[in-house]
Amino acid sequence: MTAPPEAEASAALDRELFPENDPYRLFAAWLKEAEAKEINDPTGMALATVDADGMPDLRMVLMKGYDADGFVFYTNAQSAKGVQALGQKTGALLFHWKSLRRQVRARGALLQVTDAEADAYFASRPRQSQLGAWASDQSRPLKGRFELEKRVAETALKYGLGPVPRPPHWIGFRLSPVAMEFWRDGAFRLHDRMQFRRLPGQSGWETQRLYP
Repeated sequence: MTAPPEAEASAALDRELFPENDPYRLFAAWLKEAEAKEINDPTGMALATVDADGMPDLRMVLMKGYDADGFVFYTNAQSAKGVQALGQKTGALLFHWKSLRRQVRARGALLQVTDAEADAYFASRPRQSQLGAWASDQSRPLKGRFELEKRVAETALKYGLGPVPRPPHWIGFRLSPVAMEFWRDGAFRLHDRMQFRRLPGQSGWETQRLYP
């Protein structure tokens, strides 16, 4: 049976606006454009977690990698987001590329990356950032800036010119999405939204347009 002309036109528009059937390939294409046009931190994302009382928490972090299993970030395991990620094991993220007028949302399980992954990324960080990971009791009370700078100096003295190992409390998480949504700005707030959802027990994705 031949599809009605309006259905064919709608499908053609979807292929033009969202040309990939796999959300990660579509994300890669959008991120490439953002890296060329976004002024600051195209890998910046808002990360939402939930505490033990069900109270949501939100902050900006940097995505440090992605693959077919999800989006990776790193933190102190004893920080608010680290405790919440380890405790509730779920989260959501949002990329907002203002220059492109686009957004990508994802939500799913938060899984700890392997020690090998965390070691490799930590080794790639600038030395001052490595020292800061040891010196900072992230999310906990700080008397003043001088206290932090003193601890960084003490840590630098401790390791001298040698390599700085990864702190055992400095770990990574991968948000493995069960759903992703791609949003494009439209005139008169008639935005285009395409949702990808994983079907239970299946490896593929189901796509669905959403009303703006």
